[in-house]
Amino acid sequence: MELVSTIRHDGDGGVLDDLDTVRGTNRWLQRQPGLSDVATATGGLVVDEELRAAIVGVRRAVRALFARVVGPAPPSPADAHRLMPADEALARLNAAAAREPVAPQLHWPDGGAPAIRLLSAETDPRARLVAALARDAVDFLSGPERERLRACHAPRCVRYFIRSHGRQEWCKPSCGNRARVARHYERTRAADPS
Repeated sequence: MELVSTIRHDGDGGVLDDLDTVRGTNRWLQRQPGLSDVATATGGLVVDEELRAAIVGVRRAVRALFARVVGPAPPSPADAHRLMPADEALARLNAAAAREPVAPQLHWPDGGAPAIRLLSAETDPRARLVAALARDAVDFLSGPERERLRACHAPRCVRYFIRSHGRQEWCKPSCGNRARVARHYERTRAADPS
């Protein structure tokens, strides 16, 4: 969800892309605690245009698959006009996940609960990062939360969100307020004969 949410509204009807530049991508990565562990486990990570493009490619695939999940409801208006076909999105996501060969390992500390860890033979932190993003998306799209995924259709909103209760229509309260104000405006305008 964090990767998909790098496309957001700017509050004035436009769309912002946190991954629009190498610098923006680097800032976003630094704010992701789990990803910084992946990237630094094998050494430093240098964000360049190639890595930025790979991350944006995974995001495009995930947003296309999110649009498929929320269908037949409309997808996010941010990229509804330029979504890649679902088969291409699946191929891109699976290829990105396969960039890092991993083996599950059982970790079981004394007095603790057993947990699974992925052991990687990959030394390139860039490949590890892109693969980790893709694996997270695969886990989400194949898991139970997928059924609660929705696109927010408040005016100017472009987010996807996980519905927390059955009647939730918007990603956050401010979007609900904007939607109610817009509906009120439309009703008032329709009722005014002048």
